[in-house]
Amino acid sequence: MRADELDPELAATIEGIETIGVPSWSELSVESGRSIEDELFTTGGGPEMDFVRNLAFDGPAGDIPIRVFRPAVDKPLPTLVYYHGGGWVLGTLDSVENICRELAARAECIVVSVDYRLAPEHQFPAAVDDAYAALEWTAENDDVFGGDGRIAVGGTSAGANLAAVTALRVNERGGPDLTRQVLLYPITDHSLDTDSYQANADGPLLTRADMAWFWDHYLRSPVDGYNPFASPLRMDDLSGVAPATVVTAGFDPLCDDGAAYADKLQNHGVGVDYLHFPSMAHGFLSLTDDVSTANEAMDAVAASIW
Repeated sequence: MRADELDPELAATIEGIETIGVPSWSELSVESGRSIEDELFTTGGGPEMDFVRNLAFDGPAGDIPIRVFRPAVDKPLPTLVYYHGGGWVLGTLDSVENICRELAARAECIVVSVDYRLAPEHQFPAAVDDAYAALEWTAENDDVFGGDGRIAVGGTSAGANLAAVTALRVNERGGPDLTRQVLLYPITDHSLDTDSYQANADGPLLTRADMAWFWDHYLRSPVDGYNPFASPLRMDDLSGVAPATVVTAGFDPLCDDGAAYADKLQNHGVGVDYLHFPSMAHGFLSLTDDVSTANEAMDAVAASIW
């Protein structure tokens, strides 16, 4: 599951990040972590879009901000509802702008990026409720942006957790219809004792201690970790959920989370495109400009969605 060494281009990129002197998330306060992420990881850029709209809709507990990206393609397009990463604690619409633009351009789809409520101010299941509400809103309004009625959900890390959980909720409630769930290095279980957590406990880019810190802020109590809407790997029956694209990286503590979920989906009769990259680390798909394997992986993800 893991290459002998990190991809050389990725290793050089990580070295550049480390020279900035950013501590692990688990060593920071929530306020400081958010400030650093806003300062250093709001990349911007990405392919040009036909339009980008900042909007908000009425959610379960107030307005939910969203950002809609539409590429310059002159026909009705499918829509991807996208949830950012950040361990349910960090992350903004700005921090995920680049990857949303890349997916919109490469997969030729509308992307609706969702600014769900964050912990610890809003603990589980607030983000889950917002994620599902965003899907419902998109299903009712995608035609306004030139949507063709096909809708998928996706996200990175904690956002991939929310995408998987939203697909479970859709299955439970009978709608809205989902074409696919796109799970990029997903968090699928509260347990931190897998082989990949042990092998990659010190990172790079994400550590086991970071994940413990995120879970501690997200959950109301450890009991919530057994809830399948927090830990989707614990759902007894996955049959009937939307087909999935699952991406994992060999140097990621979450590698086994994604691999186990892909296996369980397949064992329950769900179609899965499993894309594993042994020499990559957590978050690598945000580095398409600097890492050729990440660029190729993004093409593979985009090709799998529709």
